[in-house]
Amino acid sequence: MASKAAPSCRLVFCLLISAAVLRPGLGLYTVNSAYGDTIIMPCRHDVPQNLMFGKWKYEKPDGSPVFIAFRSSTKKSVQYDDVPEYKDRLNLSENYTLSISNARISDEKRFVCMLVTEDNVFEAPVIIKVYKQPSKPEIVSKAPFLETGQLKKLGDCVAKDSYPDGNITWYRNGRVLQPLEGMVVIIFKKQMDPVTQLYTMTSSLEYKTTKADIQTPFTCSVTYHGPSGQKIVHSEQAVFDIYYPTEQVTIQVLPPKNAIKEGDNITLKCLGNGNPPPEEFLFYLPGQPEGIRSSNTYMLTDVRRNATGDYKCSLIDQKSMIASTAITVHYLDLSLNPSGEVTKQIGDALPVSCTVSASRNATVVWMKDNIRLRSSPSFSSLHYQDAGNYVCETALQEVEGLKKRESLTLIVEGKPQIKMTKKTDPSGLSKTIICHVEGFPKPAIQWTITGSGSVINQTEESPYINGRYYSKIIISPEENVTLTCTAENQLEKTVNSLNVSANENREKVNDQAKLIVGIVVGLLLAALVAGVVYWLYMKKSKTASKHVNKDLGNMEENKKLEENNHKTEA
Repeated sequence: MASKAAPSCRLVFCLLISAAVLRPGLGLYTVNSAYGDTIIMPCRHDVPQNLMFGKWKYEKPDGSPVFIAFRSSTKKSVQYDDVPEYKDRLNLSENYTLSISNARISDEKRFVCMLVTEDNVFEAPVIIKVYKQPSKPEIVSKAPFLETGQLKKLGDCVAKDSYPDGNITWYRNGRVLQPLEGMVVIIFKKQMDPVTQLYTMTSSLEYKTTKADIQTPFTCSVTYHGPSGQKIVHSEQAVFDIYYPTEQVTIQVLPPKNAIKEGDNITLKCLGNGNPPPEEFLFYLPGQPEGIRSSNTYMLTDVRRNATGDYKCSLIDQKSMIASTAITVHYLDLSLNPSGEVTKQIGDALPVSCTVSASRNATVVWMKDNIRLRSSPSFSSLHYQDAGNYVCETALQEVEGLKKRESLTLIVEGKPQIKMTKKTDPSGLSKTIICHVEGFPKPAIQWTITGSGSVINQTEESPYINGRYYSKIIISPEENVTLTCTAENQLEKTVNSLNVSANENREKVNDQAKLIVGIVVGLLLAALVAGVVYWLYMKKSKTASKHVNKDLGNMEENKKLEENNHKTEA
């Protein structure tokens, strides 16, 4: 047995050696795998009937073989060679499919499956390709700003850990940026990590910006190859602050108002349309040729009417770039003559004037005791009803809050004036005596009676209105009397008297009594006559009734009787 086995073993060994040197067999077969995945390499050869064992190897760059896995068809045993880079990563199945876990870039080799019989060796080569998707590209080292008219580095687009390496493309607002002399400069470089063998790609973009790039997004992408073909990954958008010089200056008045009035505080604000905006300006006040250097604001406090004029501002280094605005400070003056508390005598003349001076036409309104007057007051001869509280008020309708008002409290004084009137009651039994008084301050009224008579109502006063009121008493004199009304205020004491006759009263009473007696006598005589007529009528009616009852059947007599009755009544 031993002597027969020896030639066989020598044959197998020779075949293995020859297989290691020769590269006959099937066409190349490629297995694509993603970095970190498990590589699965089928043995692309039919297993022969008399198979002794199968073996996997890979080839070094110099072509020398490195055996990594062995499986016996008879003993059903698997052995893995001591190759450090594949330690604990290999798995050889019963159909001689070899799996390599945690795919690496270094696994990109030519592997060969060898099936060995007693008289032959069959080889099936496999090419391994490993792909690694790069990280999402990122724009780094971004410029804090871009300045119009200057070629400046915008940033770097970086895509890391790619295998194989990829290409980077820049985009402006979604459109591909192509290199353009003096406008777009793109520099690409790649670097491989010696340990992982993964590539990092970097593309630098220099760009000459314009104002059209304000708020314009820039992006980049990386194009790479994967197990299923070519793919693209895009970066996030990047928007850059664009610096550009000031081309126009404007001036504002703050707070914005329809009109400015005396006493207001206002702020002038100067703005340039550049980016970044200018921080300092020159402010020119009316009548001042030299500018005042300030930040972009200049404050005016408690402005007066002489502040009206043109205000300007300009750039410090470009005084010709200037802006101006006209400011009108509105004012309103009111003068009332006389004003305050004024005391005049009744009948006096009092000229009143309300003079208005304003930056534009103003409305004037007169009020008396909170009631609007149709026209301004004019007093050629004062009356008590002219007294009161007068207010002259003026306003500029276009200027909010610009109002003025002055007041005049007019007091009209007068000595007491008395007028007495007499009214007799219809019954003639009493008389009403009225004392009408006019004067200011309000006079006090006092009554005195000379003679005899009874006072029915001592006094009754009316309300005091416009310097007038009255007091009245009701009396029934038994003889002629004199009534005296005394009115007194701080200015003077006035007395007036009225004689009241008692005879007039008695004559009227007698006349009234006679009239009443006559009426009563007349009524009694009329009643007596009516009674006599009624008695005669009743007597005749009874006589006629007796004749009618006696001769009821005689129609002719009845007619004659009836005629006689009528004649008798007549």
